[in-house]
Order: sequence, then structure tokens, then C-alpha cells
Amino acid sequence: MTADLVVTISGSALLILGAFIIASAAIGLIKLPDLYTRTSAIGTAAGLGVALIIVGVVVLDFSPLNVVKGVIAIAAQLLTSSIGSFALARSGYLTGSRPVATTIPDELAASTASPRDRLIDDDESFGDDSATS
Repeated sequence: MTADLVVTISGSALLILGAFIIASAAIGLIKLPDLYTRTSAIGTAAGLGVALIIVGVVVLDFSPLNVVKGVIAIAAQLLTSSIGSFALARSGYLTGSRPVATTIPDELAASTASPRDRLIDDDESFGDDSATS
């Protein structure tokens, strides 16, 4: 087994693994129940899948310049995919897309409620003696 064959097999394996992760995220887009789980699937796949593909390409076409380009591309990809998926999920929530009932806790509900809604909620919980007696 020559070194070129090992490099080709390992680089190709990384490419296939990265493509598999991205394909699983595509299936998640169809199967997952709401915007937030879909956003999480895509954000994770974009970070990990694309990073594996970049590493696979660097392994197949190795040079010091390609290593530097790969490190910069992976760092940029990890940073933008996490920030992008967070911004997409938050904007979805603020425009009315509510999470499914199994998503708990809903931490944005308290921070996005209007002051009037918070007062009504406080009055209802303050005057509700049935829960304690």
C-alpha cells in the first residue's frame, strides 16, 4: 500500500463522511417538526459536514498554502454557521413561529412578551390561590 493510496482513501473517506452529514441534515429538514430543530440540524451539519469536506480536500491536495486556506475556511464556516442558525431561529421566533409543545423551556417567551402581557401574567399568578390550597 503506497502513501498516495492511503492519502486518496483517507481524503475520500472524509469527503464521503462530510457529504453524509450534510445529506442527513437534508433529511432532517423534511422530518423534523419545527423551525428550531431544523435550524439546529442545518447549523450542525454546515459546521461539521463542510469542515470535514474541507479537510478531505486539503488531504487530497496537500500544500502549506492549502492548509492555511483550509483552517481559515473552517474557522469562518464554524463561526458563520452557528451565528447564522441562531439569528435564523431567533428571527423565526420573533415573527411568530412557535416551537412545538415538546420544546421546553421556552426562554424567549418571557423576554419577548410585551410589558402589558407580563403584567397580566403576574396578576393571574398572584391572584390564583387555587394552586396553593
